[in-house]
Amino acid sequence: MQYIRALLAWLSVPVICLLGLLLCLARPFNPENTRVIGWAVARTGRFVLGLERPLEGYEHMPTDRPTVIVANHQYNDDLFLMADMLPPRTVAIGKASLRWIPFFGQVFWLGGNVLINRSRSGRAVAVIQTAAAAMTRERKSLWVFPEGTRSRGKALQPFKKGAFHAAVAAGVPVTMVCAAPYRADTIGLMGRRRPVRLRVLPPIETANLAPDDIPDLMARCHRQMGEAIRELSGSASA
Repeated sequence: MQYIRALLAWLSVPVICLLGLLLCLARPFNPENTRVIGWAVARTGRFVLGLERPLEGYEHMPTDRPTVIVANHQYNDDLFLMADMLPPRTVAIGKASLRWIPFFGQVFWLGGNVLINRSRSGRAVAVIQTAAAAMTRERKSLWVFPEGTRSRGKALQPFKKGAFHAAVAAGVPVTMVCAAPYRADTIGLMGRRRPVRLRVLPPIETANLAPDDIPDLMARCHRQMGEAIRELSGSASA
């Protein structure tokens, strides 16, 4: 049964994105496109999966000023857990290869999100700098998975620097979103629906930080997120 639920949940994504494409064509590169489509994808996916997502601390999420949001990345199913949490005017950073996914890639691009090619580090740095300028000039927020790859429910992996460089360059806070460890093949089991707990941590201000402070900022965020994920893991198993 869980495989049928998962199949239906993922089949809903291109359908929603196809409808969302009409919205994106009507107002291309409007950052609110991503928030509307993300809300629809996450709510539909969780409904189909029968998945509960207890959320703590969302009052810490800045909604009236730009922020860089960093979240732990476990599986593609994170889309159903987190995509409806975007504050106003939020764009995401994703791999350039996403553009080739039918409908999803097109709405991701037309939603004003940022696509980077990690094999071209110079280009990636330029994109991060552009994102920082957009946060300052256009008052956009940025959502990033700083691990750079999926952890598959294992411990928090080392962070890449891009998100933190962007936060310091723009002088905006870093807001951390932590999800309890889960296995993608066990969410939504009929009769054994396992909630996945999420927690938003208080933002860390960067207004007075310089580039030399970035390693300490990364270490602080990694430590706080690691502690929160361990606590959420204990809550989930209790």
